[in-house]
Amino acid sequence: MSNEVYEVPNSERGHLPIKLLYVTKAKFDKDWHSTNHTHHFTEILYITKGKGTFIYSKEEVPIKEHDLIVINPNIEHTEKSGPDYPLEYIALGIQGLAFSSPDDPGIQATFFNYKEEHKVYLFYLQQLMEEVENQKEDYELIIHNILEILLLKMMRKKTFNLEKTSSEKISKDVAFIKNYIKQHFREEINLDTLAEVGHINKYYLSHSFKKAFGVSPIEYLIQIRIRESKILLETTNYPISSISAITGFSSQSFFAQSFKRVTDLSPSQYRNAKNSKKNKTRKSKVTNEEVMQITSQ
Repeated sequence: MSNEVYEVPNSERGHLPIKLLYVTKAKFDKDWHSTNHTHHFTEILYITKGKGTFIYSKEEVPIKEHDLIVINPNIEHTEKSGPDYPLEYIALGIQGLAFSSPDDPGIQATFFNYKEEHKVYLFYLQQLMEEVENQKEDYELIIHNILEILLLKMMRKKTFNLEKTSSEKISKDVAFIKNYIKQHFREEINLDTLAEVGHINKYYLSHSFKKAFGVSPIEYLIQIRIRESKILLETTNYPISSISAITGFSSQSFFAQSFKRVTDLSPSQYRNAKNSKKNKTRKSKVTNEEVMQITSQ
């Protein structure tokens, strides 16, 4: 029996200073929103099916199955699907690094095709999706290691370098979205709207906003609308349907549902409770004045 032993030397390379912000699957359908956007982290797209076009700067690059696209931070871009072969892809948002090339220091996006090795790369990408979806014990550590393996395999095959990036700008973007919601809560707003005005990837926006403020952007929007509706319920005689429209809710039923979820009361119950409290306060005030008049006689 033969027995071969391979000695494994210690590696001089440390772990990559990276963080996986999100993993998502996207598929072209009638609700696909193709808008230019930027994000302040690196994004990797792996095309699993279909054909389309990747648009960035002034370039339009055809993309197809098993293409892998690396988009560096702060690069405005979008994707368009071909009508006959709808695009499907897996997207990774990675904080802490950018890709550079010795031949092109200002590289914005790079394109690779892994058709011959697609089983290897799809295996790691699917493992990332599975770990994130199931979130079993120590999944954070596992996804970091899988991502690191994926990046190192990419570096082994292609000539490019990894550079550290700062996440300082990220918090400014999230703060901008928060302020935008405060100023425009009466308007029709959804996650795509916020991503477009902030030039931010919507998956990253949802993740980073919740991390910063404890709620999703849409939940924060609802909270702002509820807060404004409380003021109108307390200080005006506007019909509830009018208050619903004024504060930006798409329908009175959704307003009532959201209001009760947040306050445990329907809008009418809240108004009645506040009016009852005001009446008791007025009655108490009148009674006190009467007592003072009697005692002064």
